[in-house]
Amino acid sequence: MLCAQPALSAEPGSAPAAAPAQATDAALRARSHAAACTSCHGPAGRAPAGSTIPPLAGRPQAELAAQMQAFKAGTRPATVMHQIAKGYSDDQIAAIAAWFAAVR
Repeated sequence: MLCAQPALSAEPGSAPAAAPAQATDAALRARSHAAACTSCHGPAGRAPAGSTIPPLAGRPQAELAAQMQAFKAGTRPATVMHQIAKGYSDDQIAAIAAWFAAVR
């Protein structure tokens, strides 16, 4: 199954010529980090029907990032997510949230 990948682009003239390659690298890193989530949250963040684990695909970026930050800080109870979230930097959490928010 192919996963949708959000388009990342810079405003014209706002960055050096390397920006498209950097954007592609950033998108690939985000997709790579997000892939780790699919073992529990389903392919591309689409949890199977009847699952107690919430789907991530298409949810608002701010909501996803806030939930991950809450797990990371230990303010949201969890079985394993608090451990998983601690393994990501704030920038990685933002990238993962953006990736899943863009999946349709």
